[in-house]
Amino acid sequence: MVTTANPTAPLNESVTLTHTAALARLGYALSDDTRTRILLMLREAPGSPSDMADALGVSRQVMSNQLACLRGCGLVEAVREGRRTWYRLADPHLAPALTELVKLVVVVDPGCCDESCGCA
Repeated sequence: MVTTANPTAPLNESVTLTHTAALARLGYALSDDTRTRILLMLREAPGSPSDMADALGVSRQVMSNQLACLRGCGLVEAVREGRRTWYRLADPHLAPALTELVKLVVVVDPGCCDESCGCA
């Protein structure tokens, strides 16, 4: 059971290890372009692996591997419908959170990183 944190509480009282672990899983999922594109696609509507693979221009094997990762992170779930499996976001809060993240603009100072840095 997840409880809503008191927005006026000090940060150390409202953020638990569960929160930090969930954010770390989301960050890991978003660190890969294909996984990010899958999540953004699923915020619009559930999708089948083959349809999503075609739409994103990746192989079925790549799609299967990325969906397994997203399931393991607890971000998507599989729903069987007859002989087909559909994937959807596991939590309804994730779609608006992704929408807000898309609106976020991060400005990186080009002088802060060199070729050995992985942030660019």
